[in-house]
Amino acid sequence: MIFALNYKTKIMKKTILTLLLIFGINSIYANCFLCASSGMEFFPKQKQIGLNPMFIIEGYAMSQKTINGFKHRKIYLETKNGELIELNLQKILKGQMSLTQAIFKPSKQLEPNSIYFLKYSNQTEKEGKEMTQYNRESKKIEKVYWETTKKNVKTSEKYNNLDISFIRSNVTHFGCGPAVSAIFKIKNMKTFDFWYKAEVIEISSNTKTTYYIKSRNSKLSIGHGMCSGAFTFNQKSKYKVKFTLINTEGKPLKTTNWKRFDSPYTKDNSRF
Repeated sequence: MIFALNYKTKIMKKTILTLLLIFGINSIYANCFLCASSGMEFFPKQKQIGLNPMFIIEGYAMSQKTINGFKHRKIYLETKNGELIELNLQKILKGQMSLTQAIFKPSKQLEPNSIYFLKYSNQTEKEGKEMTQYNRESKKIEKVYWETTKKNVKTSEKYNNLDISFIRSNVTHFGCGPAVSAIFKIKNMKTFDFWYKAEVIEISSNTKTTYYIKSRNSKLSIGHGMCSGAFTFNQKSKYKVKFTLINTEGKPLKTTNWKRFDSPYTKDNSRF
C-alpha cells in the first residue's frame, strides 16, 4: 500500500514538473509569437488633419520591403470621388531593429472638409488589407483615412524654452529579448501633436541613426522593444542625441544641443 502511494506521488511530481516545463516553454513561445512577421503603421493617428500635413508610413519586419519600394512607386491620397493627390516622398529613415519609415508631403494643398483615403500605385490585395486601422470610437477596423479641417491650422514657431533632459535608462528582459531604452523628459511643452526627429550617435564609431518619434506622457524613449525599434545599443558604448521639434506640417521648429548618455546596458544587473 505504501509502495503504491509512493509510486503515485512520484508520478504526480513528474506530471506537475512536465506541465510546468510545458507552460514555461509555451510562455516563451507566446512572447515570441507577439513578434509578428510584418506590420504597417500610418500617421497621423488622429483623423482630423490640416490642409498641408506631413504623413509617415512605417513598416515592421517583412513590411520594410514595402517601405523601401516607395522609392519606385507613387503614393496617393484619394477622395470619395476618385480624385488623386500624389504624396511626395521626402525621405526614408531606417531604424536599427526591424523598423523603417517613409516621410511624405502632399504635392498640393488639400481641400477643407474633405475625406482622403490612402492608395498605392499597383496596390496588391495584401497591401489593401494592411491599410486598415482600429477605430476606438466605433470599435471597428476600417480603412485608413483622414478628414481635413475647415481651414489650415498654423502652428506657432516660438519654442525657445523647449527643454529635454535625460532622466533614466531601462532594460526589461522578455522571452524573445529585452526592451531597452534611454528615457528623456520634455519640459515646457503643452501639446503632444509634434514629432521629434531624434539623431543618435554612437560616439566611439561615430555611427549615426535618425528616426522620427512621438512623445508619450511628456517623455521620449530612445531604444527598442522586444520585437523592434529605431535604436539599439552596444553593451559598453557611450552615446549622444539631439532632438528637433517637428510640427504637423513637417517643419522643423527647434533643435536641442547634443545630450550624452551611457548605454542602458551599463546599469543592467539582471541575472537569468
